[in-house]
Amino acid sequence: MKYIFISAFIVVFLLLHILFYLRVIKKTSFSNKVKTALLYFSVVNFAFAMIYLYLRYVSGASSFLYYISSLSIGFTFLIFLNTVFYEIVNAISHFAPFNESKRDLFRRGSDLSFLALSSAYSIKAIDNGLKLPAIARIEVNQNIFKDTKRVVQISDMHISGLIDREFVKKSVAMINTLNADIVVITGDLIDDRIANLYKAVDELKSIKSKFGTYFILGNHEYIHNPKEILDYLTSINIKTLINENVQVDGINIIGVNDLMGNRLDVYKPNLAKAIKGIDKNLPTLLLAHQPKFIEELENFEPNLILSGHTHGGQIWPFAYLVKLIQPYLKGLHKISKKTYIYVNSGIGFWGPPMRLGSRAEITIIKWK
Repeated sequence: MKYIFISAFIVVFLLLHILFYLRVIKKTSFSNKVKTALLYFSVVNFAFAMIYLYLRYVSGASSFLYYISSLSIGFTFLIFLNTVFYEIVNAISHFAPFNESKRDLFRRGSDLSFLALSSAYSIKAIDNGLKLPAIARIEVNQNIFKDTKRVVQISDMHISGLIDREFVKKSVAMINTLNADIVVITGDLIDDRIANLYKAVDELKSIKSKFGTYFILGNHEYIHNPKEILDYLTSINIKTLINENVQVDGINIIGVNDLMGNRLDVYKPNLAKAIKGIDKNLPTLLLAHQPKFIEELENFEPNLILSGHTHGGQIWPFAYLVKLIQPYLKGLHKISKKTYIYVNSGIGFWGPPMRLGSRAEITIIKWK
């Protein structure tokens, strides 16, 4: 599976860079020097994408080179956007009723806009990627408790080469300022072999809450030996919910495995098993990595569902593609008279250390 992904990665990235040269660089109104500079950028960016691939999936190295090379993934996405943008501009220029001088002016203006917007896009996305997560403060008032419950949620940390021990340590310190009753981790915590991440993951031992920390599988855990991950998290006193439930502080906390389990035929999600034996007189909190799990609920109506997976789109306009697959992108939504869902934007990132149109977050939910 890994080698299929690597092969597809190389082919797609090579085609995108070739297309960028043929359909954008060669057709711009820039001078030959600028065109040559853009060509060099494209070649170097592809080379760094291959370095990223090697460091990420072969050597396992973590270094400044890994950070720089990871940016190439975001730049490649930008190359794709610019190629689409340029095709649209060319179509407008070709079909618009301009005389030749106006057509030339339009092309020059669009070329300058292409450079300016691309530069601003990259700088802002990189800057956002370097920022610590924000604290998202949410209230869910359902009149089901005598006292307010404080639930802290993190999701999609993707601990690996760039999300390192220092990042985890700083995140835990932020969590510990929130006076949580319960802390939940809604999947995609791990994005490498757990054996490479012991020191970083061990920082999670320091999470403070009155009634513990609870974890469910995300799709990325399935790639890196989920059993090893679950065993290690259990060993550091994080409660893993594998299609099961626990009663904590007057709440049914239910955890279901991710939908990826259906594709790989291992650790498959099983809602019927997960809710077996719950106290129907108690409020229910369902942890499900992907928002689209609501399609599996049938007649079951939990009071609150906490999900992640989407990263809030992470880099605009990727959000529009996510919306084609997931019913909700981020934030709090009421899906029935009884049930709310909150979709966390993720505390980390996947791929390039860039964000645009979304912010990494730690969520404190005041559940009333």
